[in-house]
Amino acid sequence: MRFGVLGTGFWARTVHAAALASHPSAELVGVWGRDLAKAKAAGAEFDVAGFVDLDELLAGVDAVAVSLPPSVQVEVAEQAARAGKHLLLEKPLALDMAGADRVVDAAQATGVASVVFFTARFMQGTSSWLQQAARTTLDGGSVTWLGATYEPDSPFRDSVWRKEHGALWDLGPHALSLLVPLLGPVVSVQAGAGRRDTVHLVLQHASGAASTVTLSLTVGSLASGIEVWVHGDAGRLVLLPDYDAPIEAHHVAVDELMAAALTGGAHPLDVGFAREVVGVLETAQRALASGCTEPVAG
Repeated sequence: MRFGVLGTGFWARTVHAAALASHPSAELVGVWGRDLAKAKAAGAEFDVAGFVDLDELLAGVDAVAVSLPPSVQVEVAEQAARAGKHLLLEKPLALDMAGADRVVDAAQATGVASVVFFTARFMQGTSSWLQQAARTTLDGGSVTWLGATYEPDSPFRDSVWRKEHGALWDLGPHALSLLVPLLGPVVSVQAGAGRRDTVHLVLQHASGAASTVTLSLTVGSLASGIEVWVHGDAGRLVLLPDYDAPIEAHHVAVDELMAAALTGGAHPLDVGFAREVVGVLETAQRALASGCTEPVAG
């Protein structure tokens, strides 16, 4: 499968492009960016062409891997899907349900395969944890993810969209990608704000289980870390997520996208699931503003 990478930033180059360039059965054929000089420079790192005309790139690929701010991702993903190109997208899919619906509608209209790169979900340790937890009766769970994203050595310290939308939208999708498969769809959200961009959520799931989520991008580096667990009749099942091997996880995501494209089947982390995640995050944003428990719209 021939891929184009859409984006020229740190994650686009060091993960999406690097992973595709080293993938045994996918081919990286070009990089697109809104700035031609940056697109050419990023392409040159991997000995492929750089493009500023998206239609020109789409004409030569079977699929796209998108690494752009969410608002930009909506536009290019919709255009790629309408052109019949399979989609490997980043989280969050969009910053509101209207944007998420645009991508879902385009993918459904053309029948393209889609996978959203919730990084931990493509790691073997996470898969084993999910399988073990799914064999038990669960009452709830918890995710705490504290990041020091704006420290001087962070590659994401200059991310404009993260500074504007905070941990809820950057880290929230990761948390939901781990809790929802085990506890079921979220039906309501309570939310409280902490210091800076820290948020605390209480999620009620359709199964009757409840979970808690604490997220921040703005803690000190000594306080940063990730804790994930679910609990039920088998006790507490703890996940130790390993985010140090994103290229290996990306290889798995590409393999699964290619399999979905070949069979015509839906992937569990497709744009439909990512739309569900956006719905919960949008509800959490409402709950932060209202101070009330807010229902998740269908």
